[in-house]
Amino acid sequence: MRSTVRRIGGRCAGLLLAGVSVVVGCRAADSDGVTPVPQFLAFLPWLLAPTGGALLLALLARWWAGLVWGTAVLGLLAWYVEPYGRSGEPGGPVVAELRVLTSNVKFGRGTGSLIAVIRRERPDVVFVEECEHGCRAALERTFGDTLRFRRAVAAEGSAGSLLLSRFRLRDAAGVRGTMGMPGAVADVRGRPVRLQLAHPAPPLPGQVGVWRRELGRLRDFAAADRRTPTVLAGDFNASQDHAAFRRVLDTGLRDAARLAGHDRTPSWPARTAPAFGVQIDHVLVSRDFSANTARFLDLAGTDHRALLVDIALHGRG
Repeated sequence: MRSTVRRIGGRCAGLLLAGVSVVVGCRAADSDGVTPVPQFLAFLPWLLAPTGGALLLALLARWWAGLVWGTAVLGLLAWYVEPYGRSGEPGGPVVAELRVLTSNVKFGRGTGSLIAVIRRERPDVVFVEECEHGCRAALERTFGDTLRFRRAVAAEGSAGSLLLSRFRLRDAAGVRGTMGMPGAVADVRGRPVRLQLAHPAPPLPGQVGVWRRELGRLRDFAAADRRTPTVLAGDFNASQDHAAFRRVLDTGLRDAARLAGHDRTPSWPARTAPAFGVQIDHVLVSRDFSANTARFLDLAGTDHRALLVDIALHGRG
């Protein structure tokens, strides 16, 4: 009887370790793999739980090879939980301070809550994803005097997006995608700043190729001009554990939440955050910016938490 229990425990441990190893192996290979690997990669830190369970089962089953295997997997997970990307402070003096807000309002359902947040927090630039016609009309009507400059992709459902700014904007091409990703160039105290909303397709089964391709376009946008200060913000449908998102960071952009000490704070799903979730909403900034604070805010009506960051634009030394 005891040997049967050990055998079953060893098999269960092996199954758990095999599943986790596939995901960790793709992370080590700098690849997002195929479904369901991209979906599990989003929750990479939480794979510590099944790995710990497998180690316990292997110990009870006296499966020594499994203990070695599990320890190796645990070590890799601990290594990859560390923040990815560059940090450090820009060298020049502060030219301007900006408050940036990004929020996915889920087909416009979170518009009312977002309006209350904008009134309270008074951001200088706002990126709004899944902002359909009603959402756009409400925001433009409410903030026509304060956030006077705007660019939008007018569409229903998740395809609509809106960029609002206190600073004067001039047109930019934006990034082509399944959902709207408008762009603009802001005049911030006489300095041009590229603003680009990010909202690539999610990595749903059967759509991983589209998701990877649209994140690649965001990467190309970031790499196209490394001299002009840049803010790339929105719902990336990706975390730092996705290779396609790390390619964007590899252009030199830095995650403002990480710079402010919140590299693993969940933004989705809002129903379980902050206890459980993943950070897929980001504000990425070029090396011209430092980040002072980052806050994730709960909004009614949407499954995403809004991200509010205070950043400072520096003159290059």
